[in-house]
Amino acid sequence: MKINKTFLSVLGLFAGLSMYAQQEVNRPKLVVGIVVDQMRWDYLYRYQDRYSKGGFNRMMNEGFSNENTYIPYVPTVTAIGHSSIYTGSVPAIHGIAGNDFIIQATGQEMYCTQDDSVTGVGTAGKAGKMSPKNLLVSTVTDQLKLATNFRSKVYGVSLKDRGGILPAGHFADAAFWFDGETGNWITSSYYMNELPKWLENFNGQKLAEKYLDKWNTLYPINTYVQSEKDGNPYRENYKGATKMQFPYDLKSLKKDNGIGLIRNTPFGNSLTKDIAIAIIDNEKLGQNEKGITDFLAVSFSSTDYVGHQFSPNTIETEDTYLRLDKDLETLFNHLDKKVGKGEYVVFLTADHGGAHNPKYFQDKRGNAGYFPTGEVKKGLNAKLTEEFKIGDLVRSLSNYQVHLNYQAIEQNNLNEEAVKDAIVKYMRKVDGVSFVSDMDKIDQTPIPAIIKERMVNGYNRKRSGAINYILEPQWYGGKLNAGGTTHGTWGSYDAHIPFVLMGWGIKHGANNNPVHMTDIAPTISALLHIEEPNGNIGKPVTEVIQ
Repeated sequence: MKINKTFLSVLGLFAGLSMYAQQEVNRPKLVVGIVVDQMRWDYLYRYQDRYSKGGFNRMMNEGFSNENTYIPYVPTVTAIGHSSIYTGSVPAIHGIAGNDFIIQATGQEMYCTQDDSVTGVGTAGKAGKMSPKNLLVSTVTDQLKLATNFRSKVYGVSLKDRGGILPAGHFADAAFWFDGETGNWITSSYYMNELPKWLENFNGQKLAEKYLDKWNTLYPINTYVQSEKDGNPYRENYKGATKMQFPYDLKSLKKDNGIGLIRNTPFGNSLTKDIAIAIIDNEKLGQNEKGITDFLAVSFSSTDYVGHQFSPNTIETEDTYLRLDKDLETLFNHLDKKVGKGEYVVFLTADHGGAHNPKYFQDKRGNAGYFPTGEVKKGLNAKLTEEFKIGDLVRSLSNYQVHLNYQAIEQNNLNEEAVKDAIVKYMRKVDGVSFVSDMDKIDQTPIPAIIKERMVNGYNRKRSGAINYILEPQWYGGKLNAGGTTHGTWGSYDAHIPFVLMGWGIKHGANNNPVHMTDIAPTISALLHIEEPNGNIGKPVTEVIQ
């Protein structure tokens, strides 16, 4: 029997295609990276009995939680956190040495995502002059782009420019952030020359103004037993407010605070959820051909604004997390419908935590304090002037570092080592300072190894101060008895963060072994079968992967 040659050719073609299909890389359709700004690890459990089944608890019940995830550097601030999560690296390598840092060679102050070579898109203001150019290494989102020959789509979004730009990396299709002057979502010419039509329509809905109506508690106020009573003194007031108690008349407060007020309410997170869903729908994320994964990096920033203003242990903070839980449930349900349950993977973490308010801690009979940064700098410069006869030898004490005025030192032929020794000697006597070290002599300084390692990891010679100081636990830079809180130290309240994964390829369970923030990017890289970021120092947490 003769067999038709055409038939054999077609049969061979199908066999070849079948073999090719079997060799496709198995990946999820979409990765959603969620950073909850200033979320302490213990918030997973502090309010767990009040969370819904579909938000935080869904991640815990269906996914995998790394219970002991720590930040391996200081200072613990937003820009560094977002950079380290997505690069698997630390400031010593990736170069983002703070939200703001100083170029040591020139003394120029630099904002983390500042880029004066680009222009704003969707805004005429300075808020749009941003890009990832100050980030010196690649991100896991960059590596995904490279691995798929740029067929993957990558977007970043956050109320904060740095929260959207740094995670999205250098090769992103776009990063979007909120303009507090106009209430619009904007970007820069680094990504595009004009806003997509769908985003113009989204901005046209004026959702921020609609959200700024009233803020009352989600549940009866007497059920907020995890918090201090309403009207407690450990908070900062809204501008123009006559009292600090629920319900808040946001519509009235907007007159003095502007549309940017939404950042300092839980509704900033709701607005972020809305645009995240809009990006998924309009950019068709998760709809690529098999093996080509898309990536959406979302940072919920209102938790940080609310945390700074109100501090932990307040009803405002508790209500913000309960409302965020509802927003996460809405987002996950939309992903189930649009991408398919089990077809995407979500990871949730934080860029840093937040300290208890020192006055609150003191009132409970704990040890805590406020470090008067401005006064210490003034006293330090006065001492140096007395000793070296030159003024203003210290530029700044920002980021818990001493930044030297190298130009003044060189122009006056001062001995730099003598200046640094004098600074260290002075700082060791300042109330609230636990350790201080010239970073060139860190190996010779008696500091516990874990703290020393974090100091080294956080020190970028070109962008960090030459001398680092560590405050005592529950101390931070601020005015005496000020309300609210901040972060930036090595303590567990600032450095212990959640890292929970759920969805495609993720086991159910928990891990109590030590994990670092820098392990997040290589874990996602391993899950996606892509090269880790080029500055990565972390290790994949293999226990989470099926």
